[in-house]
Formats: sequence, structure tokens, C-alpha cells
Amino acid sequence: MAVESKGVEIGSPCPDFRLPSVSGGVVARGDFEGTPVFGVFFTCNHCPYAQAIEGRLIELDRDYQGKGFRFVAISANDAATHPDDSFANMKKRAADRGYGFPYLYDESQATARALGAVCTPDLYLFDQGRKLAYHGRLDDSPMDPSKVKRRELREAVDALLAGRSPSGAQNPSIGCSIKWKR
Repeated sequence: MAVESKGVEIGSPCPDFRLPSVSGGVVARGDFEGTPVFGVFFTCNHCPYAQAIEGRLIELDRDYQGKGFRFVAISANDAATHPDDSFANMKKRAADRGYGFPYLYDESQATARALGAVCTPDLYLFDQGRKLAYHGRLDDSPMDPSKVKRRELREAVDALLAGRSPSGAQNPSIGCSIKWKR
């Protein structure tokens, strides 16, 4: 059953986080201090909605290299109930797909809760001051990249990089619910 992302107040601060990365070590919000536009994208390995946009996230990362926009992908799912989303399987997926962006594991689920994330994908875009500027879908075709007519997240990134605010009309993401620990 698909779930929509819930409204989060624009201007909300990006919570601080320090999470293990599939490439080794820990990645923190502060590691992106000099990056003008920063994204925090909740995803996972098993969700068909997350899988459907995975190639578009890889492309997004490549297209914006060196242009002032970086993002992290975070899985917060309970691996005990969804073993496809275990840290070991996250490492394998990132290596197999050639992720160029950090893929992090929020095992405690504290970062997901702090942001109000509810689904995968759930996409957050922050300005230079790390205030929420966009919380919505990647584009207007969650399952089929060939039917994309409007790339809403890219429009928001481009607006922020140009010193403008993204459109106030932000459509929610749709995806699988985050698998919360009991």
C-alpha cells in the first residue's frame, strides 16, 4: 500500500546527523557545510517506488557534480523485518549500481523521525542555511521515467542555486511506508 509524504513546514531546520556510510566511515550533516544546496533523501533497497527512481537519483548526482548541490540517501527501515534493507545489502546495492552519493544507514531511525519522514522515497531539500526549502516528489512520474514531463526536484535545486525560492506548490512523494521498529 502506497503512502504519501506528509507536510513538513518550509523553513524547518535540517537536523544534525552522523550516520554510517556504506562506503565506510561516518557521514555528518556538517560534512556538507560549504555546499549551497543539500538534499536528504530517504530510500531503501526493497521498495518498488524507491527502485523506480534509483536511476534518476544516480543521474541527478552526476548532473550536479561540482555545481553546488549534493545529497545523501538514507535507509531507515528495520532490517530485522526487511532483511533486503540490511546494511550489508545496502553496501551491495550501492556497489552494484555505482552510487556516487553517500548511502547512509539510520539504524536508530532518529534522523527519519526528526525530519518527519514517512515513506521511501521521501525527499528533503535544504538551502545554504540548512532550512527546508522543498519537500516533495522527484518528478511527476514516480514509476515510469519515460513519462516524466516535469522534474520538480530539479526545478527546486535550480531555483535555489540561482538564489530564488522554489515554487510553493510542492507535491508529496509517494512510496512504501518506512518500516519502523517496534
